[in-house]
Amino acid sequence: IPYVKLNPRNKTETINFFDPEAVKTLNKTLLKQYSGVQNWDIAEGYLCPPVPGRADYIHYIADLLGETNNGKIPKGKKVKCLDIGVGANCVYPILGNSEYGWSFTGSEIDPNALKSAENIIKANPPLDKRVQLRLQKQPGFFFKGIIRKEERFDVTMCNPPFHASLAAAKSGTLRKLKNLKSKNIKELTLNFGGQNQELWCKGGEIKFLKEMIAESADFGKACGWFTTLVSKESNLDRVQRAIKKVKAVEMKIIPMGQGNKKSRIVAWRF
Repeated sequence: IPYVKLNPRNKTETINFFDPEAVKTLNKTLLKQYSGVQNWDIAEGYLCPPVPGRADYIHYIADLLGETNNGKIPKGKKVKCLDIGVGANCVYPILGNSEYGWSFTGSEIDPNALKSAENIIKANPPLDKRVQLRLQKQPGFFFKGIIRKEERFDVTMCNPPFHASLAAAKSGTLRKLKNLKSKNIKELTLNFGGQNQELWCKGGEIKFLKEMIAESADFGKACGWFTTLVSKESNLDRVQRAIKKVKAVEMKIIPMGQGNKKSRIVAWRF
């Protein structure tokens, strides 16, 4: 196995997480083993997602939907999910469909990322009938131009860009690499890839989230639960205030954690 090696410290088998091909191959293997996806790849330079963390989001959403379904997690194609920013990897629709049989609509502002996601769907025929992709032609909006008249979703989800600038994104990546290697790193490695819109946007995570929350009020009847990841704990208070401002009838904060990474899901409904 070309990417597996012995860890000299504890003599266990591992892979080199600084090798982009090793990371991509690990993701391919996980998706093939646990999701039945035989053909998965992403265009060069796009975000290579940590599959276990993405799966956590899906499972927490399942629990959320179960709470309002007499304690039973709803399954099957009648459960409709909207993934805001589906990305080149199409990972949330893959996981949600394989785990629970849900139907997905994925929106994306980047035509090249959308094309990559389309290629994944075409290469895996079972996804064809369960995943639709839509180009967001108005990047300033989240739901407008995507949700059609009389259409209703059980839940929306989003993994927003969390940096406010390209410089901040590069700095954050270098810090992540330093923490992993416990020493200074001066050059980026491609396994923490990502295009600009995947990693940063003007105003950063908080501006993105406040605008999405404000727009969600116009689509309260079209969606059951709105959800999003919130990477920065310091943004949580302002996010909660924004949700109260639009008069949501219910809000939940769901803690998440994988290894040393701590995050949370914020969910609200009207």
